[in-house]
Amino acid sequence: MSSERVPVELCKGINGLEKVVLREVRGSSAEVYLYGGQVTSWKNDHGEELLFVSSKAIFKPPKAIRGGIPICFPQFGNHGSLEQHGFARNRVWSIDIDPPPFPTNTSSRAFIDLILKPSEEDMKIWPHRWCSFFNTCLSGNNDGQTHCFCLSEFYLSIIVSICSYEFRLRVALGPGGDLMLTSRIRNTSTEGKPLTFTFAYHTYFSVSDISEVRVEGLETLDYLDNLQNKERFTEQGDAITFESEVDKIYVSTPTKIAILDHEKKRTFVIRKDGLPDAVVWNPWDKKAKAMADFGDDEYKHMLCVEAAAVEKPITLKPGEEWRGRQELSAVPSSYCSGQLDPQKVLQCS
Repeated sequence: MSSERVPVELCKGINGLEKVVLREVRGSSAEVYLYGGQVTSWKNDHGEELLFVSSKAIFKPPKAIRGGIPICFPQFGNHGSLEQHGFARNRVWSIDIDPPPFPTNTSSRAFIDLILKPSEEDMKIWPHRWCSFFNTCLSGNNDGQTHCFCLSEFYLSIIVSICSYEFRLRVALGPGGDLMLTSRIRNTSTEGKPLTFTFAYHTYFSVSDISEVRVEGLETLDYLDNLQNKERFTEQGDAITFESEVDKIYVSTPTKIAILDHEKKRTFVIRKDGLPDAVVWNPWDKKAKAMADFGDDEYKHMLCVEAAAVEKPITLKPGEEWRGRQELSAVPSSYCSGQLDPQKVLQCS
């Protein structure tokens, strides 16, 4: 029997949910659940898990899976009228057996194409609506004079344009173990209506100790603070460190961000395209204890840094397509005067 690693395998995961396992020849791997189109595992060639998934995560629809890389679409957070982070993470995706041409710079066979189309349920909760109000009057002439009688009730006309889209997602492992996610969202409306949405890759990174972690690449940038009613501030520190709850949306961010884990001597590098914003989130102790699907002390071992498009929603005309790409790498950190030095990482191509 051949010992060759199978690059793509469809199998059963927790609670019988279908998942796809990707394996790269050097030993790295990733797991993608069809429920949510969600990456739940990314391991390097030493078998070390690089993503955080809560030990209390509930792998049972309709609850979203706590950890990995949830897809926030068509709404990030509470920036709209839908449930928190939209509905893409609560839907069962399909394997796209005939995707359109996909430009790629890797020859790796460890990839999977998924597709999500709107369901009847989605159409009920996410139509685009326009409302018109009419006050109807009746007139008559039965005594030589004209009278106008206004009805005591208003008639409400609701014009509904059903959202029509195709969301294609490719998850791929590169030859060096890099994890790449590329989303392509197309407005397939036949009614001439635009499609507007916000988006994020809600990536949960596994870290040794949140107090030993710092994020570089976002210093001096403006951010919206979700803990202060989305008020706008400017980051003042040389790097972002963590001593309490953080929930910020950094805007107009660079295409590369580094997460430095001092204890593990590891640096995560996020490279992104089409995603101008970056969300940084850690719930800290009080909110961790308030979440049923999150361990009380697990906040110490995770950090979300999310490539996103939130501040300025994306609007597509019929037939237009948007693309948002995220590439994750994990590399050994270098030292300079006893401190981690991410500049080589940030400056490399």
